[in-house]
Amino acid sequence: MSALSSLPAVPAASRRERVAEILREAITTGDLEPGQKLTELELAAQLGTSRAPVREALRQLEQEGLVVSYPYRGTEVLGVSQEEIENVLVPIRIALERFAFEKAMAVVTDEDVAALTAIIDSMDEAASAGDLARLADDDIRFHEAIVLLSGQQHCLQIWRTIQPRVRAYFRRDANYYADSHAVADQHRELIGALQSGDRDHGLDVITEHIRTHFSATTAPEADR
Repeated sequence: MSALSSLPAVPAASRRERVAEILREAITTGDLEPGQKLTELELAAQLGTSRAPVREALRQLEQEGLVVSYPYRGTEVLGVSQEEIENVLVPIRIALERFAFEKAMAVVTDEDVAALTAIIDSMDEAASAGDLARLADDDIRFHEAIVLLSGQQHCLQIWRTIQPRVRAYFRRDANYYADSHAVADQHRELIGALQSGDRDHGLDVITEHIRTHFSATTAPEADR
């Protein structure tokens, strides 16, 4: 279980949350690969904690769709397939984010635009530094900011249910962007649509943005 040897020990405070955070990061970065078995005993020893917070963290990650538990087989890292992305996550995102985008268009302020622009500036910095993990995380932050801006609490709850899986495929696909700086430009277009006041145009732009995420990547399924 060599991939676990690099995981840091966990301090006493907030052990469950910290264990979940460490494992979530390792899964979304690919340090823990799809299909890899995770045992409470090994994880507890590596992370310097008891089995109880590890067990709780694994349950949380299972709810997030990042691991799966099988009777008599234990817990395994769950990968994100292209089929799931195209047939599950993308359709859910389109329905959810179209709704949120329309609501956000009605309430967006100059301060909101400034906050979104700051995220885009961070995307540019990440692209220039070659920090693709940060670029993917900024992408997630931007889309969550739109959902927050909509003011729709139930919409936010649904988004946060799928966000770990979306983040996992954003992190994975960031390695295959033909032009990482194009990510920021694509999100500038979203800000323009958000401010346009044209409902139909705004919904078209957010829909196309989500659907064409894959056109910015070049890795075949076999490489993922």
